[in-house]
Amino acid sequence: MNKLRIIRQIHEEGVVAVLRGDSPEEVVEMAEQAIAGGIKIIEITMTVPFALRAIEKLASIYSSTAQDPQKYAVIGAGTVLDPETARAAILSGSEFVVGPSLNPETVKLCNRYRIPVMPGVMTAKEIQEALELGVDVVKLFPGNLYSPSMIRAIKGPLPQANIMPTGGVNLDNLKDWVKAGAFAVGIGSDLTSEAVRLQDYGLIAQKSAQYVEAFRASIG
Repeated sequence: MNKLRIIRQIHEEGVVAVLRGDSPEEVVEMAEQAIAGGIKIIEITMTVPFALRAIEKLASIYSSTAQDPQKYAVIGAGTVLDPETARAAILSGSEFVVGPSLNPETVKLCNRYRIPVMPGVMTAKEIQEALELGVDVVKLFPGNLYSPSMIRAIKGPLPQANIMPTGGVNLDNLKDWVKAGAFAVGIGSDLTSEAVRLQDYGLIAQKSAQYVEAFRASIG
């Protein structure tokens, strides 16, 4: 039931902050600002040097079961390429795993431990393979190669597929993705690039609040 609860939380929150940085300290600060702004689903990419330190730190502060709203967030790992990395992330406190592509062994590992796994896909064939492996949500990646109509096209033959576009989703098109049937959306550089450039991480909280507002308006 824990796995299903987290999948439901991702769907209900709707916006996933995909965080990359130069150090674990930097992405922890990014995550805290995103959470303060209202984005409660946090994906720390494994491209961050010593990324597991960031996951451990955040998992020690935030939890998907926290009753205190200030401590509520779901911390996961992204850019997971193999089962070894997935297990390390899970042991560090990751409550979900995201990959840029479909790696069957990673999916099997996550299913073994009842951890939600969202592999990256680009074609109907990959989505079907993911479903057959027991994947509950697939990541349409890179999303900037497609328009929101891609989700409607996929859901013609595969209405049971839960699809999360990542890459290319922004404040201008978020509503279109949600209306097209996106399960959730992943937001990366658009959330953090200006804050990093200006070294003002408070901007992440402001941008996060805008994304949360846009998502809620799109489902209203």
